[in-house]
Amino acid sequence: MAGLQVFGIPGLPEITGGSDLAGMIAAAASLAGTPLQDGDVVVVTSKIVSKAEGRVVELASVDVSPFARQYAEKWEKEPAVIELVLREARRVVRQVGPVLITETRQGFVCANSGVDQSSSGGHGLAVLLPEDPDASAARIRQGIRAHGHDVAVIVSDTFGRPWREAQTDIAIGIAGMNPVVSYIGQVDPHGHEFRVQALCVADELAGAAELVKGNLSRVPVAVIRGYHWEHDNEATMRLVIRESERDLFR
Repeated sequence: MAGLQVFGIPGLPEITGGSDLAGMIAAAASLAGTPLQDGDVVVVTSKIVSKAEGRVVELASVDVSPFARQYAEKWEKEPAVIELVLREARRVVRQVGPVLITETRQGFVCANSGVDQSSSGGHGLAVLLPEDPDASAARIRQGIRAHGHDVAVIVSDTFGRPWREAQTDIAIGIAGMNPVVSYIGQVDPHGHEFRVQALCVADELAGAAELVKGNLSRVPVAVIRGYHWEHDNEATMRLVIRESERDLFR
């Protein structure tokens, strides 16, 4: 691999429920002078996927439980947001003061079930994670293919990590390519056999894409060109989610 190109796709409008993301991405890429090509990896911020799929909630419409209200008052949080966090959680993994680490219904372990108010499209709104990010990625991939381009699609979101401060973008949905490249069974130049080495390339690509997207740029889609991936029509991020009995942090 001689190198990669990573570039954002500017010009996308505010995404609303029912938006044709695939068509909008293909059109915006062409207008920007960087039309999509076969073999590209298209990385789409989960927030615009959620908006297109109607996963935006008016906080004023949320019926807040007594527990959520009590917790919110204690830690000076928005009661409706806490209620949504709890609804979107399969379970609470850790609660320390105002911090809620949950396992979402999709199986991800993250802060606040991925519920976010930033870039929600207006005041008093919260955005939830896509119901099925793999299916979301597959629909976008199929839509882009209808425009004549065979690409892989990653749906990304910003997560924290054990042991480290700050956050990074990771993949929460994928279509077209396997999220993991395994070196297990291969031998390094010195003759040592790899026994556990497997790279989550989906996360690496999502992190690279974030470098040209950012939180304030209004560029929610990036393209990675030059990464050679093998087609996998059964791809899923479920391969990456570690089972709880093997997870030292749960």
